[in-house]
Amino acid sequence: MIWAQARGGVIGADGALPWRLPEDLALFRRLTTGSTVVMGRRTWESLPDRFRPLPGRRNVVLTSDRTWTADGAVPAHSVRQVLDEHRSFWVIGGGAVYTAFLPHAGRLVVTEVDADVEGDTWAPVPDAGWTRTARTPASGWSVSESAGLRYAVSEYERVAVGGTGSEDTAR
Repeated sequence: MIWAQARGGVIGADGALPWRLPEDLALFRRLTTGSTVVMGRRTWESLPDRFRPLPGRRNVVLTSDRTWTADGAVPAHSVRQVLDEHRSFWVIGGGAVYTAFLPHAGRLVVTEVDADVEGDTWAPVPDAGWTRTARTPASGWSVSESAGLRYAVSEYERVAVGGTGSEDTAR
């Protein structure tokens, strides 16, 4: 799973990111290109037309509307369907989709934006079963050259408890 969040866990406002952070978009593109991405219908609809579908990726859109179709999108109607039909994928939003897939995820990549912003969509809160395995930079913050925002990227992995680890496929 991959997302960017401001202080307080805000990930969206009025169907859009409440900041512009080119370095985070470049990381998103680098990690997800060539992969399957899973998003909710509202996230799909929030993408600018020129990026819909996201190029170089298989775009799976989770929707409860069984009649929904869109050029370049593969509709899915349940978390189970996505898990059954796709071996490996990145979950890219929105809030309810992150929450639904969090129990099935093994890896999180989270860009932490050092800003207080108003929003209406929040990131899920990982429980104690997650451990941070990397942070860039290791301490302090990077500063966006164009946006001036401070940010850091953290990676988390699920801690295996009493077993061989998760066999689920969401990232």
